[in-house]
Amino acid sequence: MLVEMMFGQLILNVRVVGDELDEDTRDRMQHRAEQLSREMCEFVTDLVNTFILVAEQVSSDGSFPVLRPCFGIGCAHEGWSPYGEDIIYSLLVPLAPPSGHAFLPELCNPGETPERNFRIRVQLECTCATEQLGGGTLCFLHHDEEALRRNQGPSLLHSLCTGCYLDVGKTVRRFHQLVKACWVVLPHSHRWRLTMLACSRSCKFKVATAEEEITIEITLGVQQGDSDIFMSSQASEAIFTPSTTWTLSCAVAEAKFFELTARQAPDGSFHLRCLQLCARILVGTGFSSYTLKTVVMHLLNTTPLSGWHRTRFLLRLDDIMRYLCRCVEEKRLDHFFFGNEKIPQEIALPPALQRAQPFNLFQHLAQDPDAQAEAMREFMDMQDCLTRMLTYGH
Repeated sequence: MLVEMMFGQLILNVRVVGDELDEDTRDRMQHRAEQLSREMCEFVTDLVNTFILVAEQVSSDGSFPVLRPCFGIGCAHEGWSPYGEDIIYSLLVPLAPPSGHAFLPELCNPGETPERNFRIRVQLECTCATEQLGGGTLCFLHHDEEALRRNQGPSLLHSLCTGCYLDVGKTVRRFHQLVKACWVVLPHSHRWRLTMLACSRSCKFKVATAEEEITIEITLGVQQGDSDIFMSSQASEAIFTPSTTWTLSCAVAEAKFFELTARQAPDGSFHLRCLQLCARILVGTGFSSYTLKTVVMHLLNTTPLSGWHRTRFLLRLDDIMRYLCRCVEEKRLDHFFFGNEKIPQEIALPPALQRAQPFNLFQHLAQDPDAQAEAMREFMDMQDCLTRMLTYGH
């Protein structure tokens, strides 16, 4: 508590960098920066959705999942990319089963709490009726492999699965090949140069002109019912993630939460600026940007949005640091979506996630006293860094 009190007194006496500018100039600069950021996110989203339309024609034989329109996720699309860092534009592309297939999610560890790791069993379904009506594809279940090979190639079960489970590595590699194959027919290819980047559980690439370069990372995911939660290709927290493991992702729900907040917040809201500034002080510490984002989401959900106006910028920074300090002291930071009864109703969660017990992101601190002591030391260093930044601008 002493640390909190000292920081609370100090932060109220420092100036915000840029206060020497008049308010109109500051507003124009902020508005222009936000506009440029939105325009770039829209460009990246349109690019990936255009690719999806082309890919539908290339991979319509049942050997690859159906691609749905993408979702912008991560700090760039949420509006708080840290200053001075190379921005990676992250997107999630939903996968749906092609005709003649069904996706049946299964828990990797039945009884696991919370449910975070899944396998996706692929099951063939009869499409003979559709075939007889001139559907254009043979039934994978009732035609022999030779007939299928001659007419349309193997089923998804035989092309991208290990056993009967959809394989992340095989799916990502095939998607990687699709991006390269489709790029040459995209209108963007006349101006932008494509460079594929190595990545085992996502598809990462750069598009560049002589003037600018954009890095894009696409995660693949299978939607849980009609919710905003996905089983994604991203790696789990385990040291080794099996190739048939798909990890629970709340990234789309998080992006939707920030979109709803932006829509409801009054003019002059600085909640994203607070998050953006705090993200700068994480460098060199064991705290992740996800930890900080979770803290801010909890505060946005409990503090009236009118309280995030620029005039209360320092108060909200103080709130963020106090909240994080308390979490370190108590060795507990609850995940924002697990068992949270205050989630906005516009965000659709699976029933299992709504009923789940709160999941502690700081469980490692509870299990290791040395880790907690180190986290508190790092927190104090972060306080010093934030104070210097606010006072001197660096």
